[in-house]
Amino acid sequence: MKQTINLSQFRDEFNSIRPTNFDYEGLGLLFNYLQQYEEDTGEEVELDVIALCCDYSQASPKEIADAYGLDFEDADSILEYLNDKTTVVGVCDHSEIVYANF
Repeated sequence: MKQTINLSQFRDEFNSIRPTNFDYEGLGLLFNYLQQYEEDTGEEVELDVIALCCDYSQASPKEIADAYGLDFEDADSILEYLNDKTTVVGVCDHSEIVYANF
C-alpha cells in the first residue's frame, strides 16, 4: 500500500526523524527533485528518511570543500566539481547545496 504525500508532510517526516540534515528550503529542493525523478522514470520513490539522509546532503561550499579535501571553496567551483562527480539537486538561496552523496 502506498500513500502520496505533499511537501508539508515530507518536511514533517524529516523534522520528526532527522531535523538537522536539511533546512526548510533544502527539503523543498529535495522534494521537488524526487517528484521530478518519479515523473521522469515512472518509478515511485519510497519515503525512507534515513535512506534519503544517507543518499543526499545539504552543505555550504566550505563544508563540501573540507569534506572532500578540495583546494577551493567558491560556490561555482564546488558546483562544477559536484556536477562532475554526482547529482546536484539544487542550491538554496543562502548558497548551501543539496546534492547526492558519493
